[in-house]
Amino acid sequence: MRVAVVSDIHSNLPALEAVLAAAGNVDAVWHLGDVVGYGPDPNGVVRRLRDLGAVGVRGNHDAAAVGGSEIDWFNPDARTAMEWTRAALEPDALAWLRDLPERRVEHDVELVHGSHRQPIWEYVTSTATARANLALLEQPIGLHGHTHVPVAWIDTAGDVRGRRVADGDELSLDGLPALINPGSVGQPRDGDPRASYLLLDPAVGRVSWHRVAYDIGAVQAAMREAGLPGSLAARLAAGA
Repeated sequence: MRVAVVSDIHSNLPALEAVLAAAGNVDAVWHLGDVVGYGPDPNGVVRRLRDLGAVGVRGNHDAAAVGGSEIDWFNPDARTAMEWTRAALEPDALAWLRDLPERRVEHDVELVHGSHRQPIWEYVTSTATARANLALLEQPIGLHGHTHVPVAWIDTAGDVRGRRVADGDELSLDGLPALINPGSVGQPRDGDPRASYLLLDPAVGRVSWHRVAYDIGAVQAAMREAGLPGSLAARLAAGA
C-alpha cells in the first residue's frame, strides 16, 4: 500500500497540487490537520481533499475555523488570518472541517495533529516529549504534524532519538515504535520553502520524505489580494 501523508496545508492549494502531482499514483491520502488557516484558499483545499476521499484529523486551526476557542491562543497575525478564514469558508467546507476527529487509526497507524498525548496543541520537539508520547502509542507508528518540520522519533529498546530528515530520505522502521512527522505542505518552517510530504507503506513500515517546489509568488499575490497579513506571505519564501 502506498499512502501520501500531508499535514499543515494551511489553505495553500498550489502547494497541495504540487505535492499530489509529485506523489503520483497512491492508494490513499491521509492528512494530519491544519487544512486551513494562514493561506488564501481554504475552500479550494477542502474541496480537493474531499474529492480525493482523503481522511485525516483536526488541527488547532481547523478547530478554530469552525468556531472553537483555539483562536484565543493565536498570535495577532494568525488570529487575523483565522477571522478572514471563518468569513471565507463555504457551508460545505465548514461541515467537512467540523466532522474531522481529533484521532484516527488507519491500517494500524495512529493519526493526530499535535501529539498523541494532546492531539490538538502539543508540539513534539524534544526527546522527553517524544518519549512520553511514544509510551502512549497503541500501534507501531504514530503520525503527527503541527511543528511544520519533518522529523522521525524512534524508540530503540527504550533509547528515543530524533532524526531530522531531508528530501529523499527513507527509513525502514522494522517494527520499532516511531513518531513520524511529514513536515508542512503549505508553510514549511525548516528553512526549505518547498512543500514537504511523506510516502508511507504501513504494511512494511517504510517511510520516505519528499519536497516539491510550487509557485510561491502566486500564493503570496493571492494573500495580498485577500488582505491577509504580509508577514504570513513573506515567510513562505523563507520556509520559516
